[in-house]
Amino acid sequence: MNIAVSHENELLLNTVRSFLKEEIYPHEELVDRLGDVPEELGRQIETRAKEVGLYASNLPEDVGGGGLNYSAMAVVEREYGKTSHALHSWIGRPTELLLACKGDQIERYLAPCVTGEKRELFALTEPEAGSDVMGMKTNARRDGDDWILNGSKHFISGPCMPDFAIVFATTGIDETTRGPRKRVTAFLVDVGLPGFNIREGNKCVSYRGYKTFALSFDNVRLGPDQILGEEGNGLELSGKWLGMGRIWVGATCCGKAERIMELATDWAANRKQFGKPIGSFQATGFRLADMAIGLRTADLLVTDAVQRADAGHMQDMDAAMVKVYCSEMLNKVADDTVQIFGGMGLMEELPIQRLWRDSRLERIWDGTSEIQRHIITRSILRPLGA
Repeated sequence: MNIAVSHENELLLNTVRSFLKEEIYPHEELVDRLGDVPEELGRQIETRAKEVGLYASNLPEDVGGGGLNYSAMAVVEREYGKTSHALHSWIGRPTELLLACKGDQIERYLAPCVTGEKRELFALTEPEAGSDVMGMKTNARRDGDDWILNGSKHFISGPCMPDFAIVFATTGIDETTRGPRKRVTAFLVDVGLPGFNIREGNKCVSYRGYKTFALSFDNVRLGPDQILGEEGNGLELSGKWLGMGRIWVGATCCGKAERIMELATDWAANRKQFGKPIGSFQATGFRLADMAIGLRTADLLVTDAVQRADAGHMQDMDAAMVKVYCSEMLNKVADDTVQIFGGMGLMEELPIQRLWRDSRLERIWDGTSEIQRHIITRSILRPLGA
């Protein structure tokens, strides 16, 4: 493992590894074959995660969470990354956006998510507004004290059917120095409200068993107490979640890359051609060397971003660098490992092809590599007025 951890985090790491060994790894092949996590299995993982204190470990202790800081969560997420996302997502990490709940919202939404009584979805992406948030068409208009919500969302992911969704919608237009800009607000929308339809959406070849949902809203009436935070601060709220989310993607990419590299190294050391281990040939050995360099660099990037986050200094560019580099590093490691294994790398009898498929999604969700590079470019040029 590339990263050094404190004694306290080493104990945490051992707990996570033991949990994954007992509750997650044994079920990966089954879930990939079924394309689904059986409800009973998911709930079992959820229950046992609560028993060992991993459930809601990302939220503060004063709301009932585990109180892990970012450095500790990076260790946890890196280890989770070695496993199936469809399975480890049942170890609930409620979105930190829910910390913006106030008044009755705390008991209605935040507290049940901490205990696992409820599950939420983060609903931002739309069919015509994925990376282009300002292209959002979902909108909410005032009707007295209430709001009337219309629109749709897709590629909204989660392990199971949720109890409510955090839905982002435009609620007006603001004039800024850069011209008119849509005002975006976050709403807490309960499944079952009249006009709110939710169904399972497209199935993905990456992380089979991890669900995507399609949401539609037809004149859904929401009370004023269903705004999360304040009207118009939806982008600020989503930005906080997406920033750390991209760092966690980076950490999980490092974990998965380490697992894949271990498989590649073992194969290169034991598979023989022309009387020698294939790792002794530069064509294979240099691939392993590049994997090691890439993984070490990615781990250092994650560590740096986490330290900045713990100090309260993390910027959008820091998270973007982590996301783009780690996801592309993982894809190269996975692809090179298939090449090292040759034809066996694509056979269903080995996990290589599954890890290769799973790795591909990392360059897309939580903001594509192209969007991350745009964020980095903007951060470099904007201070110069460009």
